[in-house]
Amino acid sequence: MGKILRINTKDKTTVFQDIPDSFAGLGGRALTSKMVLDEVPATCHPLGRSNKLVFAPGLLTGTPAANSGRLSVGSKSPLTNGIKESNSGGLVSQKLARLGISALVLEDKPDDDTFSMIVIKKDCVEILAADEYAGMGNYEVMEKLWDRYGKKTGLMTIGQAGEQRLKAASIQQADPKGRPGRAMGRGGLGAVMGSKKIKAIIVDDKGCDRIVQADPEAFKAANKKWVDLLKNHPVTGQGLPGLGTAVLVNLINEAGALPTKNFRTGRFEHAADISGEKMVENIEARQGVVAEGCHPGCVIKCSQAYNDKDGNYLTSGFEYETLWAFGAHTMVRDLDDIALMDRLCDDYGLDTIDTGVALGVAMEGGLLEWGDGKACIELIKEVALGTATGKILGNGAAFTGDALGVDRIPAVKRQALPAYDPRSVKGVGVTYATTPMGADHTAGYGVTANILGVGGSIDPLKNDDQVELSKNLQIATAAIDAAGLCLFVAFAVLDSEDGVQLIVDMLNAQYGLALTPDDVVKLGISILENENEFNLMAGFTKKDDQLPEMFNQTFPPHNTKWTFTEDELQDAKTFTVG
Repeated sequence: MGKILRINTKDKTTVFQDIPDSFAGLGGRALTSKMVLDEVPATCHPLGRSNKLVFAPGLLTGTPAANSGRLSVGSKSPLTNGIKESNSGGLVSQKLARLGISALVLEDKPDDDTFSMIVIKKDCVEILAADEYAGMGNYEVMEKLWDRYGKKTGLMTIGQAGEQRLKAASIQQADPKGRPGRAMGRGGLGAVMGSKKIKAIIVDDKGCDRIVQADPEAFKAANKKWVDLLKNHPVTGQGLPGLGTAVLVNLINEAGALPTKNFRTGRFEHAADISGEKMVENIEARQGVVAEGCHPGCVIKCSQAYNDKDGNYLTSGFEYETLWAFGAHTMVRDLDDIALMDRLCDDYGLDTIDTGVALGVAMEGGLLEWGDGKACIELIKEVALGTATGKILGNGAAFTGDALGVDRIPAVKRQALPAYDPRSVKGVGVTYATTPMGADHTAGYGVTANILGVGGSIDPLKNDDQVELSKNLQIATAAIDAAGLCLFVAFAVLDSEDGVQLIVDMLNAQYGLALTPDDVVKLGISILENENEFNLMAGFTKKDDQLPEMFNQTFPPHNTKWTFTEDELQDAKTFTVG
C-alpha cells in the first residue's frame, strides 16, 4: 500500500506517513470516511481549523481496470453539517495512485487571506503562492496551470464560489482535455478547500512506474471479462454512450417522476426540448462530441462536448441532473440557456443540483419568474461577483429558501433533492431520507429496479420492498466508491451473476488476496456504519432521516404521496453482516 501525504495549510509543511493499521486495506470512500470519523471532531465548524479535507484514490485506481479512475474527497460538510464524500472522474486519482499516495489530507487553515497551491511530483511536494490565480474561474485557472505545468498533469481547482466559502461550492477536476467539467459537487467541499486557502492542486506522475499486479495474468483475464460485461450491457454499452445520462429525461418524464416546477408534478410538457435526444441532435449539428470518457480507461463514455449555435465549445459533462435542475425544475426549456448555466457552474465551482434547485426556490419566493432562463443566467453570474444575492444563491437551495421565506424547500439534511420525485420513485426516496450524505441519488440508486428494470423490478409507486432495495444499494454503492469504480458499472453488475465476482477477482489479483463477495458487502456496511456514527456524534437523529412535509402532498400524475414513518425508514440503517 501507499503513503498518506499530510499538508498543514497553516504552517505550509508536508509529511509522508505510513498507513496505520486502522486504515489498512481501505481506499476511496472507505478511507475518506474512516479518516474523517477518526480525525475530525464531529461538532467542529466545517470551515474551522479542526476540519480536514481528505482525497483518496480507490483500491483499483491506477490499475488497468476499466472505469476505475474515480477520486473520493471527504470532509465534514458545510452544507449538511454531517459527513460527506463526493467523487468524480478526471486525471488526479490515477496519478496519486501511481505516486504511491493513498490519501492526501489538508489540515488546519492559514491565519492570513493569501491563497496557495499544492504541486505534487514524484520527488517533491511544493506549496506555492497562488494569489495570481485568485478571483479567476476554473476555466482560466486550468488553462494557465496546464500551460505552466504541462497538459498531462492532473488538476483540481476551486472557483469564486469556493474562494467565498459558499455552501454549494464544488471542487472541479480537469477532464482529459483540461476542461473543468468533472465536479466533486455535492456537500460544499469546495468551501472547505477555500477555507484552507488552497486554490489549486497539481499532480504530476511523470517518471512513475506503472502499478504492478500481484497476479498480472489473473488481473488481465478478469479485466477482459469486466470490459466485455460493461460493453455488452444495454445501459453501459448503448444507452449511456449514445445519449449520456440525459437518456433519462424522456424515460423519467414518461414514468411521471420528473420533478417539475419545484416538485409540483412529474411531467414536464417541454421535456423533449431538454432531452438527451435533443442534446445529441444539437451536438451533431454543431460538430461537438457525443461520447467521451471523463478519465483514461473509461469504456462507458457518457460525457460529451456541447457547442453553442456558432459551433464554439460551451460545456462538457452535460448530465441529466443538470438538465433537470436548470430545466424542468425551473420550467426553462431552452437547452442553450441550460448549457450556459452548466458552464457557469463549472467555471465558478458550484454544484449544479443545489444551484438549480436554489433557482427554483428563488422562483418560488418571487425573485425570478418561472421559466426565465436569461434571468437565471444573470443571477448565477452574481455568484462570481460576490453580491449579496449571489451569496444567497451560492449557499444552496435550503439557504435560499430561508432567505426568501419559502416553505417549499426540497432538501434533506439541507442538501437539495436530485432529479427523481421520491413519491413516484420510492426506492430512491428512501435513499434521500436515510443516506448519511443528505439527499443524494448516487448513494443508493433505486431508479434501477423502480424504473429501469435493472437488477429486478419493484413497483416505484408502492412502499413494498423499497427500504430493503435502498439499503442493499447503499451498501453496494459504498463498496463501489471504495474501489474507485464509476457508479454506472452497477447497471451491468446488477444484471450479471458474475459482476461482483469480477470486481473481487480484480482486487484479489491486484493485491494477492482471497476476498469473497461477502467481504465486499462487509466493506460497504462498515463504510455506512462509520458515516452514521459520525453523524450521530454530530447531533443527527432519526428525525433528520425524513423528507420535508411538502412531500406529504399528493403528486400527479400518479397521485402518490410520501407515507413512510420514521421507524420504517430506520430499517434502511440497520445492517446485518453475513
